[in-house]
Amino acid sequence: MTFGKRVFDLFFASLLVLILGPILIWLLIHIWIKQGRPLFYVAERMKTPEQSFRLWKLRTMDVVTGDQGVSGGNKASRVTPVGVWLRAKRLDEFPQLWNILRGDLSFVGPRPPLREYVERYPEVYREVLKSRPGVTGLATIRFHRHEDALLRRCRTAKETDDTYSRICIPRKARLDLIYQRHQSTCYDFDLVFQTIGNLFQRGGGTKKAVVSRERRKMP
Repeated sequence: MTFGKRVFDLFFASLLVLILGPILIWLLIHIWIKQGRPLFYVAERMKTPEQSFRLWKLRTMDVVTGDQGVSGGNKASRVTPVGVWLRAKRLDEFPQLWNILRGDLSFVGPRPPLREYVERYPEVYREVLKSRPGVTGLATIRFHRHEDALLRRCRTAKETDDTYSRICIPRKARLDLIYQRHQSTCYDFDLVFQTIGNLFQRGGGTKKAVVSRERRKMP
């Protein structure tokens, strides 16, 4: 991570903690009243191919022992009513400001993967994780809704894993590498504001010309 990118992350994470702190406290109280404890979901994710960290989110699902793998339709029944709303607005990711302040995450970058996929596809993540993982990014903006629709149709853990491995990982990796080649502070600003716009359903493209040009180079 460059010095400028780290300064960008620290400044805006600190600012958002001050601005959104009261909202986070309200969300925690609301979750506690509506669905009880635990309030947070903490899981291992990978910062580099060798280094893991603990990712923090607001809990959106009923807790079960031995939960593994990405979330697909096979886990849909476990999403709580409060969790549906939190996920729709990505409010469950507020606690990741802590991960940004710690240096585990950047605001913009590839989404941090599970260890099992990093170990299964080392050649992919050796390249993708040259960028610090982020809360949002080009792949999140361009592919998240399609990924969600694909995984929502899966009815078993095996089907979810197969769909994620066969379709989602390659497509997200291509977009993550496009971001990696064009990363700059201005580009990060662009992606952050487009993420905010998407949350308010304003739509908007993300460096369409860059993405289209890079995709034409791919086999």
